[in-house]
Amino acid sequence: MWNMNDVIEIKYKDGFVYHVVFDDGKNGDIDFSEYVGRGPVFGSFRDMSFFMQATIEGGTISWPNGADIAPETLYEKICCQQVAPPDRYSAALHNGSCALSLCRL
Repeated sequence: MWNMNDVIEIKYKDGFVYHVVFDDGKNGDIDFSEYVGRGPVFGSFRDMSFFMQATIEGGTISWPNGADIAPETLYEKICCQQVAPPDRYSAALHNGSCALSLCRL
């Protein structure tokens, strides 16, 4: 069963990367470049001054135009960074299939 966790802290790092901290202590750097231009709501990410305006709203990272990323998606990305061996993580990302079950291997 999924235990929903909330984002409690974000810090802009560089480029399209934010450091994200969850309420259970899990944290890591997340690269949001994959979202740039993905539909109209993420089109604003092309403007770095806009991208850097992220805040926390509803337990996740959010931008002024209403764009946000589901907290479970962010949590999964951090989980995969911290738990999966690098070769398996890279292979999973290449295949687009990094799931929490893979991270627990």
